[in-house]
Amino acid sequence: MRIFQKQRQPSTLRNPKAWGGVLLSLGVGALLYFVAYTSTESEARERFAIQAGNTQYNIVAGIKAYTDVLRSAASFFQAVDEVTPENFRRYVSGLDLAEHFPAIASINFARNLKAEQRPTFEQSMRHWGQGEGYPSFRLQPPGLRAEYAVLTLLEPMTDNHTKYGMDIAIRPQVAQALAQSRDSGELSSSGQPVGLTEPGQSGMGLRLPVYRKGLPAFSVAERRAAYMGSVGIGFSIQRLMQGALADTSLQQMRVTLYNGIAKPGAPPPLLLFDSESGMAHGPQEASFELDLPVNFNGHLWNAHFSMPERALYSRFDVYLPWLAGALSGTACLLLYALFHTLSSSRQRAIKMARAMTRELRDSQAKLQLSHQKLRRLAAHSDKIKEEERKRIAREIHDDLGQNLLVLRIEADMLASRTQGRHPRLHARASATLRQIDNTIGSVRHIINDLRPHVLDLGLSAAVEWQIGQFRQRSGISCELVEDGNDKDIDDHCATAYFRILQESLSNISQHAKASQVRVELRHQGGTLRMTISDNGVGIRASSRNKSGSFGLVGIEERVNLLGGQCSIIGIPDAGTTVTVMVPLHAAMPAAHSAATLPA
Repeated sequence: MRIFQKQRQPSTLRNPKAWGGVLLSLGVGALLYFVAYTSTESEARERFAIQAGNTQYNIVAGIKAYTDVLRSAASFFQAVDEVTPENFRRYVSGLDLAEHFPAIASINFARNLKAEQRPTFEQSMRHWGQGEGYPSFRLQPPGLRAEYAVLTLLEPMTDNHTKYGMDIAIRPQVAQALAQSRDSGELSSSGQPVGLTEPGQSGMGLRLPVYRKGLPAFSVAERRAAYMGSVGIGFSIQRLMQGALADTSLQQMRVTLYNGIAKPGAPPPLLLFDSESGMAHGPQEASFELDLPVNFNGHLWNAHFSMPERALYSRFDVYLPWLAGALSGTACLLLYALFHTLSSSRQRAIKMARAMTRELRDSQAKLQLSHQKLRRLAAHSDKIKEEERKRIAREIHDDLGQNLLVLRIEADMLASRTQGRHPRLHARASATLRQIDNTIGSVRHIINDLRPHVLDLGLSAAVEWQIGQFRQRSGISCELVEDGNDKDIDDHCATAYFRILQESLSNISQHAKASQVRVELRHQGGTLRMTISDNGVGIRASSRNKSGSFGLVGIEERVNLLGGQCSIIGIPDAGTTVTVMVPLHAAMPAAHSAATLPA
């Protein structure tokens, strides 16, 4: 055996094919190692880039939400006759900042003030905000200036009372931003951090000019003349970033936000946020890094993302290149082909999913556009139908009604003159007179079905008349509860409410088997609310989608076109309640917009 081994060993080592196979196996193994390593790194980098992009989108979306809040606050000043601490507090409370906009620390209004207006202004602010938790007014910092921007409204006041009366234009950057915003009518920000009352929080401010209600503001001169101040918000950058990072799946990703882009020879940009602030950092290790810009109202922020490479690799990702490199020959080639196929399939699946997502979004957008067009067409058709009903009812009343009235007068005169001398002719004339009366009653019924004249007297009168007709036809007890205030209701809204009441009472008489009906019509804080309830069998969920039944669908569509809300609740053997709520200030514009079709 020893002699055999000594003879075989040199021959094996000297075999060039064996060395070629070894070299080929090593080459294939090295190639597969490199490919697997590169593929793993590329996928990890892509996951990192996608997550960074999602975080960037969340930051931009958060800033967009805050600008929407600011525009809403400016609209509030245009929507009310006088802004007071009381209604301003109710408005801010309705926003529920803690729940929906947790990063917003305050919403405020800065009154623009000239030097000559200061004594009168300070006198008027002596009793401002009493009873609403506002402290005594004191303009700060002291000193005479040509122009002021004084904070006169602040919510929540509890955490911001030290800023009450502050002249924010004392800072040159803020004054410049306010002047540009006043002349352009656009959002403004000094781009400089502002202090917040909460410890450890740095903030940023946004402001929007407010012009006097009813004055033109189309040119720079008009905007300067109508300018009364600006509304602003202060939000926490830390909370903004925490909200943007809330849904990230990469827990070890570090995010730093800078106010500006680093340039050679220039001072380093100001650090606004660091997700690992206060944490100890170990030795530098290989990591993925990415810089993405964030546009903050014309100021360019730089969001820097970094993450250790090892955190993006699973255990399989770590050993995959070594496993691929350990195989040789045919096994290596087969495994390489398998991994290559899997990698290609994954990429194709991602591309296919993205393409399907794009197609789905396009389809949803087209479907939504088609749905909007159908709604507008239905609203236009309903408007034309109501106008045609009104026109036909008016023509019947004016033409046919007058002719019947003249005919009745003639018949009545004929019956009176023939009463004693011509009994047979008197009988015929009396019969004709009764027939004319029946015809006049039918004409009145047709006119009321088309367009009740009582609608011209207001919605309350029309509802009361309709309920009286319902009692007379069905014999069902019906109670009306109203406040009698319908002076702000336009004709379109009144007609829609009347038709909804007609449809609801018709459903009750036909299907509800009820003995009592209650109708409530009330104004609640600028909203018209109508509730129709009965004690019948109650509508079932299956009945709402029954084929050929469009009554409830018509009610919901009418309310949607008015920009309101509709609720239909049915309890078996306990009745049905239909509730309709429409904001009066939005009913007319919404109806006009929905009923206007493009040429």
